[in-house]
Amino acid sequence: MNFRTAVLTISDSGSRGERQDLSGPAIVESLDTLSTVVWTGMVPDNREQIAACLRQLADENKAELILTTGGTGLAPRDVTPEATLEVAEKLVPGIAEAMRAESMRITSRGMLSRGIAAVRGHSLIINLPGSPKAVRECLHAILPALPHAVETLCGLARECAAQE
Repeated sequence: MNFRTAVLTISDSGSRGERQDLSGPAIVESLDTLSTVVWTGMVPDNREQIAACLRQLADENKAELILTTGGTGLAPRDVTPEATLEVAEKLVPGIAEAMRAESMRITSRGMLSRGIAAVRGHSLIINLPGSPKAVRECLHAILPALPHAVETLCGLARECAAQE
């Protein structure tokens, strides 16, 4: 299944044009042929704007996979997980756990990421960290499971036994 992916960068300075987005392009590059990126965009670290964008991407744009980057740390304006929780119908904790475990192999600061994974309708939303290096590391940990996750979410998976 070639699924549709949206990439949302969350950054105050990036949305003001003061900083170049390197993490969004790192996501697109990492996806390679796994999916078709149908949308990329950026919003500031604003909970209401993030939630509204996630709703639109899931409900109107019908992206099966929505990957966010940024806003998952401890800074006062880091609100991406809260915005994702606001639109979530159910959580997928194993994805976030796998990303944190991979990050912890590299740096103890990996435990500070608050990113989550959630479902809204037929969309899987995953919060990635804000740095290109951390994006690549986290995606490396979860990419093998994403096609099956999306197929299951869309009602297309027939067999849940691992085919590894």
